[in-house]
Amino acid sequence: MSLTKKRKVAQTKVDNNKAYSLKEASTLVKEINCTKFDSSVDVHIRLGVDPKKADQAIRGTVTLPHGTGKTKRVLVLCTPDKEADAKAAGADYVGLDEFITKIEGGWVDVDVIVATPAVMPKIGKLGKVLGPRNLMPNPKTGTVTNDVAAAVNEVKGGKIAFKVDKAGIIHASVGRVSFSSEKIAANAQEFLNAIVKAKPSTAKGTYLKSIYMASTMSPGISIDTKSFMN
Repeated sequence: MSLTKKRKVAQTKVDNNKAYSLKEASTLVKEINCTKFDSSVDVHIRLGVDPKKADQAIRGTVTLPHGTGKTKRVLVLCTPDKEADAKAAGADYVGLDEFITKIEGGWVDVDVIVATPAVMPKIGKLGKVLGPRNLMPNPKTGTVTNDVAAAVNEVKGGKIAFKVDKAGIIHASVGRVSFSSEKIAANAQEFLNAIVKAKPSTAKGTYLKSIYMASTMSPGISIDTKSFMN
């Protein structure tokens, strides 16, 4: 695939032999953006863990101080007594049986699903549809709870979930290129702090193998890993 002129210019601004500081990367990612839309700014971390081992299959949540810049669509699956709370908190969809039927039919037009513990037995059968899309409610990510209002508020306020993939990599969006470099850096710092805190005691060798920041369709910017482990 041939590169566009903007992409070629962007590549000349990134030194592939340099590991940038988080502050430098957060400034540079705005300069090399080559899309006309408000691109997502993503961080990709390669970890020195074995995801096949249960105690090293890292997952968790973190609330970004400046949000993601994206309005997340939230579905709350709950009993009727919780529906008013979910709607008042700003959930986009609220219900149970009708949405279970829709999901079984292939509908997954949401970003986050919150569920109460009481309805989880009904939702279990949706694992094959929701699991691969990382949409299955889970107590570890705060999406299985009786306090549905708090869960919805957290998601709408910038809470994101992360999970290591089979290759030992964690990907997350930490903002948009329209954000100031300071906001991008602050969000990325919070996310990286959460990853460092999640380090399993059984992980041996180098934990943070590499960190890259990139906007949609831009070159990746290597970030120095040493400062985070210190």
